Amino acid sequence: MKKFTGIALLLLTAGLNGFGQTAPKPYGVLPTQGQLNWQETGMYCIIHYGVDTYTNKEWGFGDEDPKIFNPSQFSALQIVAAAKAGGFKGVVVVAKHHDGFCIWPTKTTEHNITKSPYKNGKGDMLKEYREACDKLGMKLGVYCSPWDRNNPNYGTAEYVKTYRAQLKELYTNYGPLFISWHDGANGGDGYYGGKREVRKIDRSTYYGWDTTWAITRKLQPNAVLFGDVGPDVRWVGNEEGHAGETCWATYTPHAPDEGKIPANGYVKDYEGTEGTRNGEYWMPAECDVSLRPGWFYHKAQDEGVKSPYTLLDLYYKSVGRGAALDLGLSPDPRGIINEIDVKSLTEFGNLVKQTFAVNLAKGATLTASNVRGGNKAKFGPQFLVDDNRYSYWATDDKVTTPTLTIDLHSPKTFNVIRLRENIKLGQRIEAVAVDAYVDGKWEQIGEATSIGGNRLIRLTQNITASKLRLRVTASPVAIALSDFGIYKEPVHLTAPKVSRNKKGEVSIITEAPVSAIRYTLDGHEPTSSSPVYTKPFVLNEGGVVKARSFEGKGQQSECAYASFGYAKTDWKVLDATAPNEDWGRAENAFDENTGSLYSTLKKESAQFPQQISVDLGKEQKIKAFGYLPRQDKQADGIVDSYVFYISNDGKTWEKVASGEFSNIKSNPIEQPVALKQEVKARYFKFEAAHVIAGNGITVAELSVY
Repeated sequence: MKKFTGIALLLLTAGLNGFGQTAPKPYGVLPTQGQLNWQETGMYCIIHYGVDTYTNKEWGFGDEDPKIFNPSQFSALQIVAAAKAGGFKGVVVVAKHHDGFCIWPTKTTEHNITKSPYKNGKGDMLKEYREACDKLGMKLGVYCSPWDRNNPNYGTAEYVKTYRAQLKELYTNYGPLFISWHDGANGGDGYYGGKREVRKIDRSTYYGWDTTWAITRKLQPNAVLFGDVGPDVRWVGNEEGHAGETCWATYTPHAPDEGKIPANGYVKDYEGTEGTRNGEYWMPAECDVSLRPGWFYHKAQDEGVKSPYTLLDLYYKSVGRGAALDLGLSPDPRGIINEIDVKSLTEFGNLVKQTFAVNLAKGATLTASNVRGGNKAKFGPQFLVDDNRYSYWATDDKVTTPTLTIDLHSPKTFNVIRLRENIKLGQRIEAVAVDAYVDGKWEQIGEATSIGGNRLIRLTQNITASKLRLRVTASPVAIALSDFGIYKEPVHLTAPKVSRNKKGEVSIITEAPVSAIRYTLDGHEPTSSSPVYTKPFVLNEGGVVKARSFEGKGQQSECAYASFGYAKTDWKVLDATAPNEDWGRAENAFDENTGSLYSTLKKESAQFPQQISVDLGKEQKIKAFGYLPRQDKQADGIVDSYVFYISNDGKTWEKVASGEFSNIKSNPIEQPVALKQEVKARYFKFEAAHVIAGNGITVAELSVY
C-alpha cells in the first residue's frame, strides 16, 4: 500500500510539472477580439468613387453639382467581385469624401445622391455595396470624411453634430461593419455653402474623438476604428503601401506640439511606420496605397496601374510585416472597375494563391531545444504546422533564445518563410534568424525582427535544402510561436527600369542580365517581335516608352512604363525667386534628377507667391504641365496651391491653369496639370501661391507635355 501511494505521488508530481504546466504569462498590451478579426482579414480595398470621378480631381472643393454624378453602368457587385478576385476579404466604401457629397440618401445634408440623376434620385449606393458584400461573402467597412468642404457649418460645434449623425446613419443602416475609417485630412479652404474661405480647427480637440468613437462602440461593437491615432488600427504614416522593416503592433502616438493631445491629422505620423516597442496601446498598422497613382479615377493614369508583381512586393512589405494592406480601387465614370485594373487584381490574386497554396514544411520532423515544462502535447513544436494561428510552441520562462530544427526528409526548394506568434499573448519575439544545412554546414539564409501576427521573409534567391534551423535571437520573455512555413513563389523576370537624362536620352536597364529587352513607343505593350533595346536613344518630343525583359522560350517580365514630356536639353532659367544655394539651384527644377531640388527655403518668414520661369529654347505645343514634389519624405516647401503661365516674349504672361495639388503630402507623385486646350509658347512660369510647410518652395522636377 505504501509502495502504491509513492508511485501515485510521483505520477501526480509529474502531472503537475508536465501536463499541468501553465501557459506563458501575456506580455505587454493585448489585442481585442475585433483586432484579432482584423489581423486575420489581412487585405481589403478602399473604394473612392464620387463627384471627383467626374471632375478629374483628387479632392473636390465642395461646390460640385450633384447632377454630374450619373454613372451609366454602376455595379457594386462588379466592384466587390474585382476586389475578391485579388484575394481581398473586404471593402471600405468612401461614403463621403472631403467634398461633402454623400453617396447614400442621408438626412443630414442636401448634398447627397438624391440630388443626382442616378436612379432618378432614388439611389442608395451603400445599400448596393452591402448587398454585394453579402452575396460574395465579403466584409464591409465605411469611410466618412471628418472634413466637409461643402457644409456651411464646418468649423463650428454644429457641424460635429452633423458628422456624428452621418456616422449613426451609416452604422445603423448598413451593418455589420468590420472597420470604421477616419481620415486625417481636415481643416482648410473650401466652398462652405458659398463662403469660399479657409476654416481652421483645433485638430487636437475639435471632433471630440472619444465621444465620436463611443458611437461606433455602441452601434458597431465588432468594428475596429482606424485613424492616425487608432484607437484600434493606426495609419502607417505613408501612402506607399509599406510598413517598416521592423514594425511593432504596439504604439504610443504623439502630438506634433508638446503638451497637446494627438488626434487624427494631428500626430507625428512618421512614428506610425515602425510603431513603438512596448507601446501604450495595441494598435497595429494599416498600409494604404492606391492601385493607381491617384485615389480617384483619372484616364491619364490608365498606364500607371500597379502590376501584379508590384502588388506582390507591397504584400510582403505590409501583410508580411504584420500590418494590413488596404488597396485603393477607383471605379471609372461608368461606375465599374476598369478592365486594366481588373486584370492586374486578378493576376495578383492568383500569384498570392499560387505562392501560399502549399506549406512545404508540412510533414517535417520538428525538434525544439526546449518545450515549456517538457509538455510536448500542449506546447510542442508540432503546432507550428497545424494551420491554427493560436496553437503554439512555447518555452520555459527562462528560455528566451531557443532553436528549432526542421527536418524536411527530402530536398525542398523555397524562397519565402512565414512566421507567426500567438498574439493573444502579446508581441514577444524581437529577432530571429533562419539557417539552411547546405554542403555539410549551416548557412544563414534569412533574418527578421518584430514577428507579431504575421511575418514573411522573402529570400533573394531560391534555396534547396532538406534541413533548416530557426534561431530566436532576441526575446524579453518565453516565446509563443504559432506558425512556421516555407513556400515557393513562382519564377518571374524582373521588369526593366526606364529613365531619361537631360539630353533626352532614354536608358532601359534590368537588375540582372536577360536575353533581351524589347520596347515600344506607340503605346502597345512589347512582344517578342518588338525592337530590341541595345543602347540609349533620344526622345526629344516626349512620349510613352514601354519595355519588357525576355528570357528563354517565351518567358517575359511584366511591362515597364514611363511617360516623358519634352526633353530639357535647351531649357534655361529665365527668372526665379532667389534660391537657397545650400539646397539647390533653380536649374535643378529641370535636370531630370528627382533627387536634386530647386529650393528657396530659409529660416526667416517668406513672402508668397514665389516663382520660377523657364525658357524652353523654342516655341512648343503645350497640353499639360507636371510638378514633382521633393522625394525625400520631407514636407517643407511642397507646393499645394499653384498657377501656370505662358509667354512668347518672356515679358507678357497669360495664366493658363491654377488650382491645388490635393493630398500631395501623403502621396508625393508627379502632379499632372492638363490644360483646357492646347497652347503654343516658348516660355512658362510656375508660381507657388502656398506651401504645405516651410518658408519657401521646393521643386524636384518640372515637365511640359
